[in-house]
Amino acid sequence: MKIPGMVATVTALSLLAVTQAQAAGELNLYSSRHYDTDERLYSNFEQTTGIKINRIEDKADALIERMKAEGANSPADVLLTVDAGRIWRADQAGLLQAVESDVLNARIPQWLRHPEGKWYGFSQRLRILFYDRDKVNPLDIQTYESIADPRMKGMVCTRSSSNIYMLSLLSSIIAHKGSEAAAQWAEGVWNNRARDPAGGDTDQLRGIASGECAISVSNTYYFARALRKEVKGLDEDAMSRIGWVFPDQGTTGAHANISGAGVAKHAPNRENAIKFLEYLASDAAQEYFSAGNDEYPAVMGVGLSDSVAQLGIFRSDTLNLSALGENQPEARKIYDRAGYQ
Repeated sequence: MKIPGMVATVTALSLLAVTQAQAAGELNLYSSRHYDTDERLYSNFEQTTGIKINRIEDKADALIERMKAEGANSPADVLLTVDAGRIWRADQAGLLQAVESDVLNARIPQWLRHPEGKWYGFSQRLRILFYDRDKVNPLDIQTYESIADPRMKGMVCTRSSSNIYMLSLLSSIIAHKGSEAAAQWAEGVWNNRARDPAGGDTDQLRGIASGECAISVSNTYYFARALRKEVKGLDEDAMSRIGWVFPDQGTTGAHANISGAGVAKHAPNRENAIKFLEYLASDAAQEYFSAGNDEYPAVMGVGLSDSVAQLGIFRSDTLNLSALGENQPEARKIYDRAGYQ
């Protein structure tokens, strides 16, 4: 059952829901994941454990503000969201609590979880380079830095600099190369734009298909989804035109991000919340992240869906994702100074 209504303050109904949830063995999930395919993920947990999931769904920032407003009376047990930068914001706001779980520590790699167990990554999406096979030699774009090279002028399409994925990518560059190198990258990519930033990740891929862009930056699951099923503007001919590169394979590895979750600081059903996180790390749930939404599992050795497997083998960046949040304010300043819209 979904909990309807998005209110800014705690009501008597909210307090009643907390009491009922404690008595009934439920889990109150605040989620910004917007994928219909997650329904099976939740139903499997309910069937396996007998724990009923109540959901509130909204954008991550709205959920974070809601939890702030609810304070100690919040019914939230788990916050589930996408991008390490967002869950970092929740942690910085004091909305998550540390948990100690041998299951989670054994299954989730160190770089995909908070050092103190305040959040864990349960699926991965790689942010990589896509290109027009007719216009670009992939050997020329083997690093993220390459798309800032003046030789790529008029070729590159990205999302807006305010997008969390773009902020996290630049945050990783800050962590590896320093602020000066990150500023040079942001300025170079902006100068190389084929058009001003527009749309989401799928639109960056459509830009290649239409000939507007020769190089685009996008998360892998958008492309894998188009391999698996029909996506408007990305038919079979268009997809055959698009190639991809996992950058920095000889150095840091390709930039990885997560969909992650943490136990709410005032979780009324704390044990159920930990059970839910441990379930998300199970083989069954991990396989479904890949099969249902074309993401990479966080747990090593779990099988990939055909669409994801088609992208091939790569080396992933093992930078602890806390850095993506910690460097986010600096990333914003760098984009702003570069005039990156």
